[in-house]
Amino acid sequence: MKEKEMAALLTQRLEAENRQITYDSKNEKLRVESQSAGKGMTLSLPGICARYEDEKEKAVEEVIYYVEQTLEAMSSPAEDREFERRLFPVIRSTSFTTKTSEGTQLITRPHTAESRIYYALDLGQTYRLVDETFLERHNLTATELDEMARFNLRSLPTQTKEDKVAGNTFYFVNHNDGYDASRLLNQSFVEAMYDKIEGTFVCAIPHQDVLIFADIQNNQGYDILAQMAMHFFTTGTIPITSLPFLYEEGEFRPIFIMPKSKSKPIPDERKD
Repeated sequence: MKEKEMAALLTQRLEAENRQITYDSKNEKLRVESQSAGKGMTLSLPGICARYEDEKEKAVEEVIYYVEQTLEAMSSPAEDREFERRLFPVIRSTSFTTKTSEGTQLITRPHTAESRIYYALDLGQTYRLVDETFLERHNLTATELDEMARFNLRSLPTQTKEDKVAGNTFYFVNHNDGYDASRLLNQSFVEAMYDKIEGTFVCAIPHQDVLIFADIQNNQGYDILAQMAMHFFTTGTIPITSLPFLYEEGEFRPIFIMPKSKSKPIPDERKD
């Protein structure tokens, strides 16, 4: 399906009262706005068309669901009530955008050479990443936002599932609430896991819905973890990094696991 045809299809399916839809044929984008909220979102049509080739109607239905949920959240007055309890940190790849589609700066904080911390306002079925206008509207500083989000993160469950392979133990955090990888920012949880480890403590956050802690006892353990991380990275809806992390002196350092299995730390090129 061509971009123009996809634009027509989505326009037909998304048309509603108090909603404006604009097709930008030059840049192949479709803008959907809620006139009551004065906000909206921009869809990149080439990516949707590519998905349609593989997934057909399923791709269209997922886009429509995402747009409907996001516009409903934008129009909901609930955003301004008790919002502090619904703020959480989320981890994304360093290649992830740092601005909204409107060009507003998202609030971020450095994490590792492979990852960056963002902040999400949980809206139930979806979420909004926090930007500068949100802080201004609620008279918050970035430090206060970070403190609130981490406080809420500590309230989330931290149960793990354990699997032993070739003398190595792997612990999986997979609650599918959108914040599994974020639990790596729960310092008390990380320290509790560290205390359980008898060998080398290594972890991985291949995508947002899985966190892996590993008790590495031999070289084969590194290979197994690398294969796991790559598998989850390539199958996750929001991938972060396929590289595992060493945990040393309270900090995470990405490592490249070479075949048959020597791990090499990656220089941290973050700028202060």
